Amino acid sequence: MTQERKLTGRHVLMIFVGAFGVIITVNLLLAYNAVRTFPGLEVKNSYVASQKFDERRSAQEGLGWTVSAQQVDGMLTLSITDAAGMPVEVQELNALLGRPTHVKEDSEPAFVFDGTAYVAPMDLDDGNWDLRMIATAEDGTEYRQRLKVRVIR
Repeated sequence: MTQERKLTGRHVLMIFVGAFGVIITVNLLLAYNAVRTFPGLEVKNSYVASQKFDERRSAQEGLGWTVSAQQVDGMLTLSITDAAGMPVEVQELNALLGRPTHVKEDSEPAFVFDGTAYVAPMDLDDGNWDLRMIATAEDGTEYRQRLKVRVIR
């Protein structure tokens, strides 16, 4: 014979504690991973960085450069052109390539100017990548840009 079970206050309490326990555990795990993988701040002191923002932006826009990046067949190409559409060879180029969500895959591409653009061998996995570049023009003007690189195979 089957015995019928009654839903008591103790059962309801265990269901309630169990359900909220799962919700709270998942939320804590997600919050921990979000903080652990966040790359951090862009600048140490945003107030100080803002003081010369307009000046830097005007100087950068004054160069008239157009910048783009793409990855095709294992080669990362960074194209810098002037207002006339001609390739620009910069005095100095520093770049950091990484995922937007974490820093463990960050790398510094070894760009070489091939006469039309800067190229570096990079075999990237599918997805979104950020290329943070700092180029110094011949007149000493610093050009900073963050470019999105989307890789789809």
